[in-house]
Amino acid sequence: MKTPVSSLLPNTFEFENTPLVKPTGFREYDARWWFGIIGNDKVPELNLLGVEALGLGLGTLLHEYGATKVVVGHDFRFYSLTIKKSLTIGLMRAGCEVLDIGLALSPVAYYAQFALDAPAVAMVTASHNENGWTGVKMGAKRPLTFGPDEMGRLKEIVLEGKFVERAGGSLTYIEGMKERYIKALVGDFKLKKPIKVIAACGNGAAGAYAPEALRMMGADVIEMDCNLDYTFPKYNPNPEDVEMLHSMAERVRETGAEVAFGFDGDGDRCGVVDDKGEEIFADKIGLLVARDISKTHKGATFVVDVKSTGAYEIDPVLKENNVTVDYYKTGHSYIKRRTTELNAIAGFEKSGHFFFRAPYGLGYDDGIVAAKAVLQMLDNANGAKLSELKQDLPKTWTSITMSCHCDDEIKYGIVDKIVAGFEKLAADGGKILGTDIKNVNTINGARVNLVNGSFVLVRASSNKPELVVVVESTISEQDMKDLFHKGVKPLLDTYPEIGGFNQTV
Repeated sequence: MKTPVSSLLPNTFEFENTPLVKPTGFREYDARWWFGIIGNDKVPELNLLGVEALGLGLGTLLHEYGATKVVVGHDFRFYSLTIKKSLTIGLMRAGCEVLDIGLALSPVAYYAQFALDAPAVAMVTASHNENGWTGVKMGAKRPLTFGPDEMGRLKEIVLEGKFVERAGGSLTYIEGMKERYIKALVGDFKLKKPIKVIAACGNGAAGAYAPEALRMMGADVIEMDCNLDYTFPKYNPNPEDVEMLHSMAERVRETGAEVAFGFDGDGDRCGVVDDKGEEIFADKIGLLVARDISKTHKGATFVVDVKSTGAYEIDPVLKENNVTVDYYKTGHSYIKRRTTELNAIAGFEKSGHFFFRAPYGLGYDDGIVAAKAVLQMLDNANGAKLSELKQDLPKTWTSITMSCHCDDEIKYGIVDKIVAGFEKLAADGGKILGTDIKNVNTINGARVNLVNGSFVLVRASSNKPELVVVVESTISEQDMKDLFHKGVKPLLDTYPEIGGFNQTV
């Protein structure tokens, strides 16, 4: 196969005959490219021959790992099935045994690795990215997915044309994986009494899974945008986006539901709105769930990402139950791997990824398993509402996850400069808004922890050309806003390479 090129103009002879794979599509722990949609003049970063080259490269890599039996699935975008078919051709050319589970959620593909005894997975999804994006989440050792080392090797194979074609490739279509997944997920759990639940799916693939699973758990389910529609007519299915969360909140107030669960496009994330119609960020939900789990698993370890609330470190219930909390790199692959390495019972990301290990899950991120954990917590709460449980947490004011444009080619270099600046400020005894700096966690960008428990975070997005900013205050909502507008944004404004924010506090 031809070695891929990095740029081509669409609607040309060359575009139809040459593999196109833009190098920046190889992210830290998965792959994302702008594939293109009609009516958008943004230049594609990938074509179908490029996808085939990706499959051939991935198959070549899987042979290096001795993991040539691979589950494939696709999310609900009008072009995802075509992408998966091209990827499958490449995998088969590499001599892989491909097991196609059809339209699926990412956690369904991860579950299928266990159910079908397949070490590898290649799930075609752009997750929460807008229509026009595509990508692949990959792994060669369940329940883990690729990290920087594996992605670096894959990038080398594909972009340098180091393909190895082998005979013996095969394709098997697997029927009934949806039913097997839901039955295994629900298990023997049944709510003691029904809870009125909203299942918000943003017209993505979760609509074919979440309502049915929640009903099997004994919930009284109100469906919200659960009909599959790959145009995503209302908003992109992304429970971290305020548009989706606000719509969920309004629906709660209209129906008197006790909780609302919002699922992203590939179902591996879950957003939560309480019975008062108030959004609760996933890190706070994780803290509530950790409290519940720690009552019966004293001394447990939990992993959280650097965007998450600092309340884990000061929570009295976790302290009483001798819990260990580890703050680690943001990213589903990182938290999944860290949770496994530390034998942690669960891991949580502010973006809505929840990772539950035995006896609650199989170690991968699954939005419906997260919803189940919340229902189990409410079932154990002796009638207490989610809003009441939330009030018992240490009080903090946390921003939304804010982002601003910064080109993929330069974003990590910019963040390195920002990290160095914060480290120097701390070493020189500097302050932020008059408060001393406790330390600077540089595991993933710069998380600047203040002595009063507040923090500011600046990091590079792992899957988009953006920088990500989160701030949290233990003082007040106004202090949280000041941490951004007076503490962080003036620093970022000194870099002309950084664009404006999509939304701010």
